[in-house]
Amino acid sequence: MAIFKGAGVAIVTPMYDNGEVNYEQLAKLLEFQIANGTDAIIICGTTGEASTLTHEEHLEVIRHCVKTVGGRIPVIAGTGSNCTKTAIYLSQEAEAAGVDGLLVVSPYYNKATQKGLYAHFKAIADSVKIPILLYNIPGRTGCNILPETIVKLCREVENIVGVKEATGDLSQVAHLAALADGAVDIYSGEDGLIVPIMSLGGKGVISVLSNVAPLQTHEICQKYLDGDVEGSRRMQLEALELIQALFCEVNPIPVKTALNLMGMKAGSLRMPLSEMEPANVEKLKNAMKAYGLL
Repeated sequence: MAIFKGAGVAIVTPMYDNGEVNYEQLAKLLEFQIANGTDAIIICGTTGEASTLTHEEHLEVIRHCVKTVGGRIPVIAGTGSNCTKTAIYLSQEAEAAGVDGLLVVSPYYNKATQKGLYAHFKAIADSVKIPILLYNIPGRTGCNILPETIVKLCREVENIVGVKEATGDLSQVAHLAALADGAVDIYSGEDGLIVPIMSLGGKGVISVLSNVAPLQTHEICQKYLDGDVEGSRRMQLEALELIQALFCEVNPIPVKTALNLMGMKAGSLRMPLSEMEPANVEKLKNAMKAYGLL
């Protein structure tokens, strides 16, 4: 059984102007997501600036999320690292905190072989009992988890159950779906490809868009799951201009800017991320206005 179906939000980590984590605002953002139909929370992923959190902050954000959500919807924690030992530590601590699943990115910078990737993910999975989603985003990691490796992991390691597919390569997703024959829960890692990936058997999306439009993103998925493919397709296309604006600079710069424009106090970014260029802010504002968010 899938950890979730539908739209899971890759939620931001709100911060004060001094760069400290704003736990009070995080709780408010979580409540906003739950009230607007989000199907799962993905905490401490790319959008949550996990790469700039200390291990202590990383785990405290996860604990705070689990406590706030209180079992109302699944919580999936990002616990990946380019160091297998560190990923095991974070995964075990997240499991102890009570998360429902883990999202584990492929090791970045190392450029492991497929054999190394298999061993890395298996070691992490063997250290915990909860389900794991692989996170394949070669544009950030420099490393592509091939469909054959994903299927092998999901077939041979009991608690590796699926993948967040963020290659942007639909032919690779199709190849994965064909090889998997239902053995891999596939989630779109691209907001612009929710419907195409669900048409290949995907379970939903792990979404940046959901931060600002949770109800709409949920509905894109729910309509598809309910058989209203045309309604889902229409909503996907209506969101496209906003999706493009949310990725006109590196994530999560635009989505944090968008939340701040909505008065939702996402706060500052941690270096090396920087504030959004003025021209891109205007582009984002225009897209938000057209979508009815401003």
